[in-house]
Amino acid sequence: MIKSVLPNIINQHAEGEQCHWRLFISGELAFFDGHFPEQAVLPGVTQLDWAVKLGCDAFGYNANVATLEVLKFQQLILPNTYVDLVIEHQPQKSKLTFSYRDGDKRFASGRIVLKGAMNTERAS
Repeated sequence: MIKSVLPNIINQHAEGEQCHWRLFISGELAFFDGHFPEQAVLPGVTQLDWAVKLGCDAFGYNANVATLEVLKFQQLILPNTYVDLVIEHQPQKSKLTFSYRDGDKRFASGRIVLKGAMNTERAS
């Protein structure tokens, strides 16, 4: 995975096996540089990296990805945008299901299958 530089987290809450983050995607993030000259967009690999990092921290996994399933990028995330990242944990399958959205607008979604057991020191 790439070196994580997380966006500005406006707020976060968890309920059961689901976590929700409200994010501000600042145009100042280096990820926008050169991607693309005509219209800067947040790279999909960055979105995936954030989902892995935040999801693994929230649910107590090492960031050791086995595979990705049904990865979709439906709409572009532009600079200076607010988005919601919602991650649902499926502990019996060692999976994290994520989606980036804002209301009814969906930006990206997918499932992350993780290798290995959960950390014994689960993050809160």
